[in-house]
Amino acid sequence: MASPLSSMTGFARTEGTADGLGWAWELRSVNGRGLDLRVRLPAGFDALEPVLREAAGKRLKRGNITANLTVKREEQAKLAADPAALEQVLALAMQLAKRIPGSESPRAEALLALPGVLRPATAVEDEAVVRGQMEIVRVGFIAALDGLVAARQAEGARLAETLGGQIREISAMRIEAAAEAADQPALQRARMMEAVQALLGEIPALPAERIAQEVALLAAKSDVREELDRLDAHLHAAHALLDEGESIGRRFDFLVQEFNREANTLCSKSASVALTATGLKLKAAIEQLREQVQNIE
Repeated sequence: MASPLSSMTGFARTEGTADGLGWAWELRSVNGRGLDLRVRLPAGFDALEPVLREAAGKRLKRGNITANLTVKREEQAKLAADPAALEQVLALAMQLAKRIPGSESPRAEALLALPGVLRPATAVEDEAVVRGQMEIVRVGFIAALDGLVAARQAEGARLAETLGGQIREISAMRIEAAAEAADQPALQRARMMEAVQALLGEIPALPAERIAQEVALLAAKSDVREELDRLDAHLHAAHALLDEGESIGRRFDFLVQEFNREANTLCSKSASVALTATGLKLKAAIEQLREQVQNIE
């Protein structure tokens, strides 16, 4: 079974939370001559880049890819006692209790309510939590990569339909050109003979045999059957590439250059207004095909 055609254009996003960390991946892909991956990571996540590049290289062959990771750490509403402040307040409270007959020992909640005794806890993440966060972010990237591949394939399916229609249009024009060119050598020969006959009266010494040879040579040069045959072969090759599907962008781009070469030669050899018009239409259709082929992976 043929692999699906992939475009180089796509977008994917994944997001989630884990261990007090909110994260989001955004992957964007546009056309490129090769594979160019640009990874934007916040501080502390740089160690992930080689792993991410390896994963992307296994799934994508061409395109300019931007992978952007944003993270947000959740605020921890934890409090901790300041040891020095607590010892100082406790010592003062105990001294005061001794000086006041019948007074009770200071209560813990009263001491903790005093200003400066409690302060926000410093968030200290242990190594296991950090490793867990890194792994979850990596898995999130793989999910985003899956989404990007799916988006590129969906765009590729639409692109395949467009390309198929354009190839059929070019094929119809080739048939039209073949019909218009069928009588071109004979017409060209007759036209040239008429012109030569008019000249014979002025240059009677010119050998008739030599004239016939030159006319035949010029007529042969106006024969476009070879170009039409090559164009037909290129059309069959284009259909074969579409059926193949995977990683055909570079080969298809080269093939379209060959399409254009034959159309140019067809126009230069044309000896009729109708064939020239068809040749120009062919060139326009081939240019539209080329523009679409630029999107193929």
